[in-house]
Amino acid sequence: MKIKTRKLPYEKVMALPKGKHRLPLRPNFLLSSVVRILSIFDLVPTHFRYTTEGMDKLGKEPVLILMNHSSFIDLKIVSKIFYPKRFGIVCTSDGFVGKEWLMRFLGCIPTQKFVSDMTLIQDMEYMLKKKKTSVLMYPEASYSFDGTATPLPRKMGVLLKKLNVPVVTVITEGAFARDPLYNCLQKRKVKVSAKVKCLLTAEDIKSKTVKELDAILDEAFSFDNFTWQKENNIEITESFRADGLERILYKCPACGAEDEMEGKGISLTCHHCGKTWELDTLGQLKAAEGDTEYPHIPDWYAWERQEVRKELEAGTYQLDTDVDIGMLVDFKSIYMVGQGHLHHSGDGFVLTGCDGKLSYNQPPLACYGLYSDYYWYEIGDVICIGNKDALYYCFPKGRTPVAKTRLAAEELYKLKKVRRSPVSV
Repeated sequence: MKIKTRKLPYEKVMALPKGKHRLPLRPNFLLSSVVRILSIFDLVPTHFRYTTEGMDKLGKEPVLILMNHSSFIDLKIVSKIFYPKRFGIVCTSDGFVGKEWLMRFLGCIPTQKFVSDMTLIQDMEYMLKKKKTSVLMYPEASYSFDGTATPLPRKMGVLLKKLNVPVVTVITEGAFARDPLYNCLQKRKVKVSAKVKCLLTAEDIKSKTVKELDAILDEAFSFDNFTWQKENNIEITESFRADGLERILYKCPACGAEDEMEGKGISLTCHHCGKTWELDTLGQLKAAEGDTEYPHIPDWYAWERQEVRKELEAGTYQLDTDVDIGMLVDFKSIYMVGQGHLHHSGDGFVLTGCDGKLSYNQPPLACYGLYSDYYWYEIGDVICIGNKDALYYCFPKGRTPVAKTRLAAEELYKLKKVRRSPVSV
């Protein structure tokens, strides 16, 4: 899938009128039906099935649907489960580019990932209370890189308290294994299923504290797709299953080199020390020679997280990369404004470019996470920063691991948050 882009000088982009906020629309039933029909073509090959739990607690009232974010099939899954019940969809703002009215008639509610957005809460409340329509939200905000849950925003319980509607969770199994983000959009032959559960009634939400609600959500969004694959003996035999694996496993545990890894075919190789691992049909890694440091991919990714944290604590972490810059200021296009340089350190992000006209700083506590993605709209791997006025899509040149930048942003936020917390005496 591609996105509409347009080359335009930075100063002209900044002079463009900003789009006005629009209240969300109740989904058009005809369009919802078209989505449901089209989803059949992707779901039938996966032999999709789902189970339900506690759904008899619900009446006809609108609900908040919280779903884990695994792959591009997610929306088709939820369309199958809830059709003909209509629901609004919290959607990243770039999804509106070039097709705003279509997205609005589908009931989509735009938001900027990892940017404070109070209007989103108001829009969700409007859809639930005024339009009497359920709302689908992916609380992880981004696709899982390593098949485990990405961090949820703290105090999600505050949102649940404010909305005060039942919460239904949809947790998929097999969706990640079928089409993991790192694997270059190559689909595997994997059966997909989902567990649909009434997690909280409105009465539950009223009776519990924010902290208790956050803990319940954390437990619901605790999963490991590679463990699921191994325990259920799900064999993935495709010859391309390791393609792109270096996007998450970017650091060699044998020699410590970064940006020298390559996933190709069924193997992952470090071109610095020559060590090779094979990705078997159950999703486990095994070294061709010597010890296998991390057979389980999420364990390798967790080790990389620890390594990044050590760099941050020692003050040695740095990202410096030249980038092509795209900007989002309205829903008409992604405006390609030229080249620049992205720097990331313990002080946050600094983006400069466009012949000195662009200078943007983003402090570490701006957000708990980072919007980074692989092969974004078929343009390239991306790191996205910005605020309510503009989003900057930075496409690194060379072999910059955007996964490391995401890990660094998450760990830096934790470190800074702890240091700013009041000390009890």
